Amino acid sequence: MVLIERFIGAQARGFGLATILAAAFVVASTGETRAQELDLEIDELKFGFIKLTDMAPLAVAYERGYFEDEGLYVTLEPQANWKVLLDRVLDGELDGAHMLAGQPLGATIGFGTQGHVITAFSMDLNGNAITVSNEVWEKMKPHVPMDEGGKPVHPIKADYLKPVVESFRDEGRPFKMGMVFPVSTHNYELRYWLAAGGIHPGFYSETDISGQIKADALLSVTPPPQMPATMEAGTIYGYCVGEPWNQQAVFKGIGVPVITDYQIWKNNPEKVFGVTKEWADAHPNTHLAVVKALIRAAIWLDADDNANRAEAVEMLARSEYVGADAEVIANSMTGTFEFEKGDKRSIPDFNVFFRYFATYPYYSDAVWYLTQMRRWGQISESKPDGWYDEIARKVYRPDIYLEAARMLVDEGKAQEVDFPWDTDGYRAPQSEFIDDITFDGRKPNNYLAQFPIGLKEGETVVGNQVANR
Repeated sequence: MVLIERFIGAQARGFGLATILAAAFVVASTGETRAQELDLEIDELKFGFIKLTDMAPLAVAYERGYFEDEGLYVTLEPQANWKVLLDRVLDGELDGAHMLAGQPLGATIGFGTQGHVITAFSMDLNGNAITVSNEVWEKMKPHVPMDEGGKPVHPIKADYLKPVVESFRDEGRPFKMGMVFPVSTHNYELRYWLAAGGIHPGFYSETDISGQIKADALLSVTPPPQMPATMEAGTIYGYCVGEPWNQQAVFKGIGVPVITDYQIWKNNPEKVFGVTKEWADAHPNTHLAVVKALIRAAIWLDADDNANRAEAVEMLARSEYVGADAEVIANSMTGTFEFEKGDKRSIPDFNVFFRYFATYPYYSDAVWYLTQMRRWGQISESKPDGWYDEIARKVYRPDIYLEAARMLVDEGKAQEVDFPWDTDGYRAPQSEFIDDITFDGRKPNNYLAQFPIGLKEGETVVGNQVANR
């Protein structure tokens, strides 16, 4: 019966009967069936990435031969910044890329560079942190609660940064912070944390895309590898970025990470693997093969309580991938995170690649990003709840993901229990945020109404003021 069901599904995608029979009945001594031989439209691919530890599924899929198992010959190519990466995917120079979760959504709705981008694979959960300069940390510390051993009590809220921002303002010094891209998780997490502490991070408008309208803290774009040097030069006083660039500040002695995104929003989605809809439509079998390889890589990264992470660290430390010291990468990739020098704490879920259905592209994750775009004016006018669901379904493709997952289970390369087969694409309401506000992806406008800082229904930004329409 399973074989018949697989054959019917495969026929719809153009598989041959002989291929399906071979895949179903050729069994290796390990108990795995041979990879189902998809009729690939193309097999030579070039994927882009930014030098961050969360590109790991791409590196692992390449180094461990998972791409080759699917008949794919892949080249991985680091990109200068997120804009260049997106532009090269849209113009066809790259077949796909490690992307900020907000990039496919921003491109599809036309904020910044426009183009219909989809994702069928979420690359990870968590993995970011907010770091401040030594000067700012010394000014924050008197306001931060300490435990009996004299160490800061975590999570450290932006409430303790607020008096520092105010003192800078009184001195005539704009308080500047860096994030990696306007539609990045980092931008929204930094804004979320600041706003939860009463610090306004600024609005966007149709005529002013700086994101600094009415801002108490001025946020601007800095490429991830340049974050530590930019802060050391005094151009910015803090930043939100992925690893290893927070731990790099600790090792260099130039700053202190004050909070991780795990503490801002527990198990938040971070990066995705993105391709254009045009590419996906033209290469459905190749796309399936890519997703299969990436799922296997994610499984390996989290297997046996992160037993493979040390090997992954050595892999990522190479110049062709992240190119940072293995010791720096290991500080977060192996289940710990160092805040101040010597204050290393256990955070086993700082980097999650497969646990908690991390690779499944939930519609509700897309909706959260869209709510933050609306909250800060990147979406200039109110939208009904149904619009958020419609855009989420245009961009996030769990149908493709589950088809790839089913093939891996049938081949014995993945376990049935590891995938959310029965979900409608929405997580249950989530409440583990720094401000304790509950997010229900089915009710985005109700969610937005709860924030003291941010645009409300009917509001838009005109000039430098919030107005009602």
